[in-house]
Amino acid sequence: MIFVALLVTSCSREYQPKPKGFNRLILPEASYQMSPDTLPYQFEYSKHARFLKDTSWVSEKHWVEVYYPELKATIHVTYKKVNRNSKLLKEFLQDAYVLTSKHQIKAYAIDETIVKTPSGKTAVVAELEGEVPSQFQFTMTDSLQNFLRGALYFNVKVQNDSLQPAIEYMKKDVMHLINTLEWKK
Repeated sequence: MIFVALLVTSCSREYQPKPKGFNRLILPEASYQMSPDTLPYQFEYSKHARFLKDTSWVSEKHWVEVYYPELKATIHVTYKKVNRNSKLLKEFLQDAYVLTSKHQIKAYAIDETIVKTPSGKTAVVAELEGEVPSQFQFTMTDSLQNFLRGALYFNVKVQNDSLQPAIEYMKKDVMHLINTLEWKK
């Protein structure tokens, strides 16, 4: 009797499996504004981002962060004065190369490209593939006075294949930053 009662009551409810869940990213439409003019450089950055002073323990005067709260992404921008010192410029370029190559442990590809901006400036862009903390990095210099390095980081534990739409969105924003960068006199 108990077995029959359990059988009758267990079959009376309909079971419906739950669908698989996927991250849903709603990416905002691109819209830009100019960075503050208190720096020796200027560029356009997204209106959906916050322009912050770098607060890390190693930060220097003209280092900033462009933070996207909805995507939990940050573009870290570091700046150094070259002062027509070619030895110093080589040191900065070497440091940038070393920082990018530290990702080789988890990266299965690092593609470096030289990009010419509409205003004639040159940037070296590194796209990193794999489960790396930084998927996109760049350096820019005028070889005389200014050196700028940028790196994109996401502060999430989601794997990069799930983040791919956000990564592509951020790459476009970083390229816009690169294309609008101007050195101040």
